[in-house]
Amino acid sequence: MCKYSIDSSESPKWILEEGYDLEERLLLFSASIITLTDGMLKSRAGNHVAAQLLRSGTSPFPNHGEAQAAESLKDFIRKLKVCLKELRETWRWLRLLDKVPLAEDVVAVKELIRESDELIRIFSASIRTAEKRKG
Repeated sequence: MCKYSIDSSESPKWILEEGYDLEERLLLFSASIITLTDGMLKSRAGNHVAAQLLRSGTSPFPNHGEAQAAESLKDFIRKLKVCLKELRETWRWLRLLDKVPLAEDVVAVKELIRESDELIRIFSASIRTAEKRKG
């Protein structure tokens, strides 16, 4: 299992760890998005992409908290779908950054693309499982 950590140089580093904590993984993903966007090129395009990425990339963490406090299975599924939607948007912004050099840390961008893809898969599977229970 991969877990994101920020080392002293603030470059992303993926490490293997026992156990699984989606909330912690989303927290660290959000932190890495903040670190990445703070270091982006200060230009019209850089500011635009950074703002969009900051919004979508930090959204899944608090929305996952909302899903944990859902009032019904239907509400739970709806909130998981919000997380999934934001993760898909984030994945697309990161892919754009991979093509246009607006971020200094290209390694971070590639690692975040991989992590966002994994999170998308996790949320997609969770939604499918919850929808099966819903009947």
